[in-house]
Amino acid sequence: MTEKDLRKKAMALPLQPGVYIMKNKNKKIIYIGKAKKLKNRVSSYFGSHSNHSLKVIRMVENVNDFDYILCDSEFEALVLECSLIKQHQPKYNILLKDDKGYNYIKITKEEFPRIRECKRMDDDGATYIGPYTSNFSVKQAVEETLKIFKLPRCNKKFPRDYGKSRPCLNGFMNLCSAPCAARIKQEEYAHNVEDAISFLKGGSVKAVREMQAQMLELSENLQFEEAAKLRDRIKAIKNLEEKQKVVSINVPEEDVFALVNSNKKACFEVIRFEHGKLTDTEYWLIEPVDDLPQARFELIERYYSMRERIPSRIAVDGEIADEELLGEFLESKRGRKVEFIHPQKGEHLSIVNMCINNANEHLAQQQGRLGRELAALEELRDLLGLDKLPEYIESYDISHTFGADNVAGMVVFHNGRPMKSAYKRFSIKGFDGQNDVGSMQEVLARRFNHYYNDEEGSTFKILPDLILLDGGEPQVNAVLPVIKSMGLDVPVFGMVKDNKHRTRAIALSGGEIEINSHRQVFTLVSSIQEEVHRFAITYHHNKHKKSTLSTSLTKVDGIGDAKAKALLKHFKTVTAIKNADIDDLIKVPGISEKNARQVFNFYHNL
Repeated sequence: MTEKDLRKKAMALPLQPGVYIMKNKNKKIIYIGKAKKLKNRVSSYFGSHSNHSLKVIRMVENVNDFDYILCDSEFEALVLECSLIKQHQPKYNILLKDDKGYNYIKITKEEFPRIRECKRMDDDGATYIGPYTSNFSVKQAVEETLKIFKLPRCNKKFPRDYGKSRPCLNGFMNLCSAPCAARIKQEEYAHNVEDAISFLKGGSVKAVREMQAQMLELSENLQFEEAAKLRDRIKAIKNLEEKQKVVSINVPEEDVFALVNSNKKACFEVIRFEHGKLTDTEYWLIEPVDDLPQARFELIERYYSMRERIPSRIAVDGEIADEELLGEFLESKRGRKVEFIHPQKGEHLSIVNMCINNANEHLAQQQGRLGRELAALEELRDLLGLDKLPEYIESYDISHTFGADNVAGMVVFHNGRPMKSAYKRFSIKGFDGQNDVGSMQEVLARRFNHYYNDEEGSTFKILPDLILLDGGEPQVNAVLPVIKSMGLDVPVFGMVKDNKHRTRAIALSGGEIEINSHRQVFTLVSSIQEEVHRFAITYHHNKHKKSTLSTSLTKVDGIGDAKAKALLKHFKTVTAIKNADIDDLIKVPGISEKNARQVFNFYHNL
C-alpha cells in the first residue's frame, strides 16, 4: 500500500483505545504501538514527517499495511501492547535487549567445595544457585560470602595441597581459613560451606537472625569457642553492611533510573536497592532519543517486562509521559502499590545524581573509544558543509587492466571504522573497454536499485550519509544525476590523489577542497581511499587471474575449469605448466595421458 492509501485507511479508524500493528511488505511485524485514540495516533504517521524523528521516518518507509485491535481502555491497550511486543520482538520497538545472559553461583562437588561465579550450568554434579540477571550482584554476593565464611579464593586443590604450604596474605589477615596450612579440618570446612550456602539463599538478615540464635544456644551449653566464631561472623556481616551505607537508602526497596542523552548515544541506567542496600546496577547504550518523557515511559515499561521484581518505590531523573498509566500497569504486575518519586533534595536526590553520573561515565567511555573517529567525522562534516555527522560513509573505486575485467569495490566506514560486513563487489556489465565514469554510473545505479528492492536486513537498505568516489570532478558530476534521478539526496564527493598516489584533496561539483591542513580529515579520507583501492584491486586481480586462466588453459581440448585448477594447484604457475613434460603432467590428479599430451602440444605448438 502507498502512504496515501495507508493514511486513508488510518482516517477510517475509530476514536477508541487500542493497539496498532505495523507490517512490512512481507507481512512481518515491525512495530507495535498503543493509542488512546487509534485514528489520531495512526494517521499521524502517514502525513507530514516534519515532526517525526529519523527512526520513525525509517519505520514508516517500511510500512506496507497495519492491523489494529480495539480495547476498552488505554490501560488494557498498554497491557496488550506489552504482551505483543514480548511475543513478536518487533525491530522498531526493542529499545532494550535482554541479551546480558544469566549468571549463577556455583558450589563445586569435591572434598573441599569452592564457591565461584559462572555464566552457565554444566552437568558436573555441582550445586548451582540462580539464575541471576546481574553479574554485579553475583560477584558481590560471592565476594561477601568468601570474606564472611573465610573460604579460599586461590587455585589450590584440596586435599591434594592440604597442609603443604604457608598461608597466603589472606590467611595472615584472617580472611581465609587457610586449609593450605592445615588450619581447618575438612569437617569444619564443610560446615562453613553449608552456612555459606544458607547465607547466599537466605540473605544477610535471615542469616544473622539464625546465627544469633545459634550463638546464644552455644553459649548456654558453654561452647564458648564455637559461639565466638559465630560472633565474629555476625560482626563481619555487620561491618560489611556499614561499609555499604555509603550507597544506601532508608527504604526497604527502590529502583533508581536515569536517562542521559547525547548527540551520539543515550544511556539508560538503573541502580537497584533491597533492604536499603545497593544490590544491582545495569545500563544500556541506545540510540539518541527525541522525546525524553516518552522514552522514559517506554524504557521503564520494557525494563520491567524483562525483570521479575518490581519495587514499591521508583525514583526517576525527570518527567515520565503518562506516569499514572505506567504506575497502574506496574501495580497490576506487582499486585501492590508502586510509587514514582522525582527527588529534589536529600539522600534520594544524591542517589539519582549518582545514577546520572554513572550514565555519563558510560557515555564518556563509549565516546572515548571512538573519540578520535568522532572528532574526524565532525571535522569532515564541517569542512564539507554537511547537514549531519557522516556516520555511514560508502566509498567506490573502479579497477581494470587496460579496460579488461572491469570491476568496482564498495567499502563502508561506520563511525569512522571499516564495516567489512557491508563491503560489496561489482562486476561491470554494461560495456567493455576503459570507461571509469561510465563504470561509476552503472555501479551507483545498481547500488540504489538494491536500496529500493532488497529485503529488510540487507545492508543495501541503509542510506549512506556520504559517498566518496575514488576520482575527481568528472566522476562526481557523472554520479550526481544518477542519484537525483532515483529520488535520493545523498552528498557525493571525490577523493583526488597527487602524482605519488597520495590523497591530496576532496573533489566536488565545481572545484576541490584542500585537506592537507586538516590532519584528522586527511587521515580518515586517506584510510578510506587506501581501503577501497585495496578492496577493488584485490577483486580485480582475482577476476583477472580467472580470466587469464579461461583464455589459456581452458582453451586446451579436454581441459575444463576443474582440470585447469588441478594443474595450477600442482604447478603453481602457467609458466611451470608450459615447461613441464608429459610425464610430469600425468602425475597431476585427474589428468589423463591424453590430457597431458594435449596440454604439452598446445604450449609447444605441436
